Amino acid sequence: MALSRKVDAVKNDLQKIGIAPSGDRPELVGNVKVTRQDWLAVAMDVLISDGVEQVKILTLGERLGVSRSSFYWYFSSRQDLLNALLDHWENANTKALVKQAGLAAETITESVCNVFRCFIDARLFNSQLDFAVRDWARRSGSVRSILDRSDQARLEALTAMFRRFDYETVEARTRARILYYMQIGYNAAELHEPQEERLKLLAPYLVGFTGQVARPSEIRAFEDYARSIQEAL
Repeated sequence: MALSRKVDAVKNDLQKIGIAPSGDRPELVGNVKVTRQDWLAVAMDVLISDGVEQVKILTLGERLGVSRSSFYWYFSSRQDLLNALLDHWENANTKALVKQAGLAAETITESVCNVFRCFIDARLFNSQLDFAVRDWARRSGSVRSILDRSDQARLEALTAMFRRFDYETVEARTRARILYYMQIGYNAAELHEPQEERLKLLAPYLVGFTGQVARPSEIRAFEDYARSIQEAL
């Protein structure tokens, strides 16, 4: 995917979570057309592809084809930009998973399918960004603290999901941890498993995570959703 398409995709994500194009300041006018979202989008692309050490003002300016003076119209410092990236990650990934876990469902298997949507739909949950933030946390104590807080919020949401379907507290917490940490490990392994292969295993996965057999209608609904996402790519 070309850089411009990546930038547009991230800008759309930023708009969805309520980050205005230029933050608290008006957009620059005249020949300069780079916005706050543009800086954030390119910074996120670099964070994912090259790591936080390469998120540098000069490098980002070169990618955008502008001088770094426009950067300081929107951000007070590189750290201000990094803080904005972390805010986006929390607003996009953590809030999405918490929301999906809390959606109304008739069965625990349907509820887990709602959560699974996060891991096949990058519009809900950016797995590459999550991995990049985890890598960043290995080098920063403050980011580690933020990551721990987000992991805790996600686990609490998953535990509450199981509790709603009458799992005892310890079992609910254990199943939440199995579900969550398995998915983190799956993402880290970068298996690049074909979607159809994953879908074949959906029913037994649900048995493993919940101890319950999913309804055929739940399996079909998730398969239809997964294929619609694939067709949209």
